[in-house]
Amino acid sequence: MTRATARRRRTASALMALALAGGASTAALTLAAPAHADSWRDKEYWLAESGITKAWDVSRGAGVKVAVIDSGVDGRHPDLGGVLAGGADISGAGKANGQESIGAKPEHGTLVATMLAGRGHQAPEATAKPSASATGPAAGPAAGPDGVVGVAPEAQLLSVSTWLGSANPGGKSDQDQIPEAVRWAVDNGARVINISLGSTSPEWPQSWDAAFLYAEQKDVVIVAAAGNRVGGNVQVGAPATIPGVLTVAGLDRTGAASIDSSSQGISIGVAAPAEDLVGGLPGGGYADWAGTSGATPIVSGVAALIRSKWPEMSASQVINRIVTTAKDAGAPGKDPLYGFGVLNAEAALKADVPETKVNPLGSISDWIRVHRRGNLATTAPAAEPAPSSAAPTLPEATVPVAEKPSQLDSAVPAAVVLGFGALLVGIVVAAAFQLRAAMRTPPKDGPDGPDGTGKAEPEAVNPVDSSKPS
Repeated sequence: MTRATARRRRTASALMALALAGGASTAALTLAAPAHADSWRDKEYWLAESGITKAWDVSRGAGVKVAVIDSGVDGRHPDLGGVLAGGADISGAGKANGQESIGAKPEHGTLVATMLAGRGHQAPEATAKPSASATGPAAGPAAGPDGVVGVAPEAQLLSVSTWLGSANPGGKSDQDQIPEAVRWAVDNGARVINISLGSTSPEWPQSWDAAFLYAEQKDVVIVAAAGNRVGGNVQVGAPATIPGVLTVAGLDRTGAASIDSSSQGISIGVAAPAEDLVGGLPGGGYADWAGTSGATPIVSGVAALIRSKWPEMSASQVINRIVTTAKDAGAPGKDPLYGFGVLNAEAALKADVPETKVNPLGSISDWIRVHRRGNLATTAPAAEPAPSSAAPTLPEATVPVAEKPSQLDSAVPAAVVLGFGALLVGIVVAAAFQLRAAMRTPPKDGPDGPDGTGKAEPEAVNPVDSSKPS
């Protein structure tokens, strides 16, 4: 097994084992039958303390779809009547509409959904009241006095069910499900995506890059849980470490960083209540619970309120509005426990915030360009980079080195020159001898001349009268 393969497997194991560690601890759940406002609605202290009830003066989330990537949402819960606008199962093990509760913590998705966009309900014995549609949008916070009301009670939800935390009978791994879920949510109109899950690893599979980049390019706000110390998440893990994601840390009942229900890390953007929470359960019940899984839908709900109030506002501006209006806590400025500070929903909806085009939590696009450099290996260590398939692999450039010419290289040309010179001299000499010989050759009449004396007869004075050939 290569180091890269082993590392990929370790990453996958961390993600699978603690995929919903940002959620409720089983021991923290207190099951109960549906109850009236005095036993459940009154427990929602964060609605007032985080400025949400005052933010409702401005917006209640109408017209915004929020995707809940989780264990499935039970749309039959009385507090979720009319809330679900669609869904899908990504795991291969749930119902096609995403409304079956699945995985190691099947109740998790319904808890998250009711805190995010619950609408409460009328008690069975209560006299039916007129619909709010006569005076304004239906399903406002006052539409149902009992049960749980969410932060954005007029928003609509998309349930994207995944099987996490145990072996998936559908066969898909978490590495496959998460990017597919994100893409489905974006393609089906989600303006905000809530991911109340985490891991013990700050790294994420490279296969996730494209999906989160796709969401960024489509201007979608992604909100993720920082994870819980009690679940083993001492430091923030993926996907909350992905640049551009709004990571939510947890607060205890006093407003301080939760010891059990929050991890820490430089990617944290804002902190919200994470202890003494309440939410709905599949089948119509309720539960007390804790964890950054519950803090995350509070922040996602505020993002939905902002996107409802300002539909044209970019995702970067939405995130910037949330973090810049947060109340500073802990060390001055941004810190690894509270991020930019404690959520203040009223300020996020009412304060004057300078416009920005930059996400204060970074950009996955920029990160990919700087850190991946075309390396397509999932988690390969730096010492074993895989070649990119996006560009041809070229040999390493080398610098030519000058070498001393060999004796053979220098002797052969000289010999050729000398040979041609000698040949030329020989030709000239031979031509000279031939010329001298031609000049000494006697006439054809005889070797001694015509008279036998060896002397040539003088030419006639008058060649016209001469009878001898010339």
